[in-house]
Amino acid sequence: MITPSGEAGPTTGRSETAPAAAAPGSRRREQRGWYFYDWANSAFSTTVVTVFLGPYLSTIARAAADAHGWVHPLGLDVRAKAVFPFAVTVSVIAQVVLLPVTGAVIDHTGRKRCTLALFAYLGSFATIGLFFASGGRYLLAAALFILANISLGCADVAYNAFLPDIADPDERDAISSRGWGIGYLGGGLLLALNLVLYLLHDSFGLSQAMAVRISLASAGVWWAAFTLIPLRRLRDRHRARTGETAFGAVRAGFAQLGLTLKDLRNRPVTLLFLLAFLIYNDGVQTVITLAATYATEELDLGQSVVIGAVLLVQFVAFGGALLLGRLADRYGTRRVVLTSLVAWTVVVLASYTLQRGSIAQFIVLAAVIGVVMGGTQALSRSLFSHLVPRERTAEYFGFYEISDKGTSWIGPLVFAFALQLTDSYRSAIVSLVIFFVVGFALLITVDVPRGVREAGNPLPRRV
Repeated sequence: MITPSGEAGPTTGRSETAPAAAAPGSRRREQRGWYFYDWANSAFSTTVVTVFLGPYLSTIARAAADAHGWVHPLGLDVRAKAVFPFAVTVSVIAQVVLLPVTGAVIDHTGRKRCTLALFAYLGSFATIGLFFASGGRYLLAAALFILANISLGCADVAYNAFLPDIADPDERDAISSRGWGIGYLGGGLLLALNLVLYLLHDSFGLSQAMAVRISLASAGVWWAAFTLIPLRRLRDRHRARTGETAFGAVRAGFAQLGLTLKDLRNRPVTLLFLLAFLIYNDGVQTVITLAATYATEELDLGQSVVIGAVLLVQFVAFGGALLLGRLADRYGTRRVVLTSLVAWTVVVLASYTLQRGSIAQFIVLAAVIGVVMGGTQALSRSLFSHLVPRERTAEYFGFYEISDKGTSWIGPLVFAFALQLTDSYRSAIVSLVIFFVVGFALLITVDVPRGVREAGNPLPRRV
């Protein structure tokens, strides 16, 4: 066991007890349950964020637009086709405040399962509500998406905080990669069903718009139904506080958040990695979120082609996540993530050169994205889990989740402003290269072994 250096002492007044070692069979049962939350919520990321909502929201915004293609929410002048990226930006700005507080409340109360359930069902019901956003109700669609995306992030804070509880240091890359991989399978399966519905909507007696609305709502139903599995299998390691009001817990969470910010300043390696991740993953999430809109609006590809490409990405990403997990075990996690960032840079530059209407070029690029996408995210999550103190896992993951799994911050804003100023999707997409270049430059300077020691954690065999 490596002696920690610079380890912060436990906060006074906390009610946690040290987690007892789980029996191997019990731990495997929890791991399998944990995987299924990725299976559950990936439906939102694929069906809603990546495929249907961007083009659909642009369509219903255009239905409400004036003769020049502008809408005027709250007295602001916004291009109809920029509504979706601005909605993404609003949701993530809210997360900047809410996610760290959510993590602090989780660590203060010890209620990971309860928090996971609360936000998973709030998000899934908001997603189901997208069914009712039709005609020119772009504001309703945008508001429900913002609520669902915020809830997705808050639930993922609790979900990610379970990783150190259910996996030993040397198995976290594999466990995290399996979770992401299974998530891609789940998201891909529902997307395949929705593809059938969308392509054969006439055979089902449905309009194209109705098929899209049903597909959006189906993601919420899927999310809600499969969340029951992790809720039945995961267990809290720390004794929950009793007799404390919700207001008291939130107030204590804000106080604990202040202590965590002070603690984070004393962990320069963790802070540097977090900064690198927030930058490069913001680029990853922006590409994923806006790929469908770019394909339909700039490349003039049909919705069925886009859905097919995203479906391909889901199944390729399953293998890609497992492959990069194995490579990390052989060559080191940080090195594999750095290589994936080079691949992302090539992807963004190549997307600028795609010919309008070229299905083959778009499919090839989608396959490359699938290979690197899952591994980049899964390995970043497992690497970060080694750099955070055990007693503050959820609090630190609250900061991490600001730019994870469908939530990005600066990227959509950069994309939206580039689109607003140039009226060119190609100029907007190439502006995202800066996120991967800066993220790479920061990550290459991260001294992972030092960060693991500073957090008071045992050093994995390879990092």
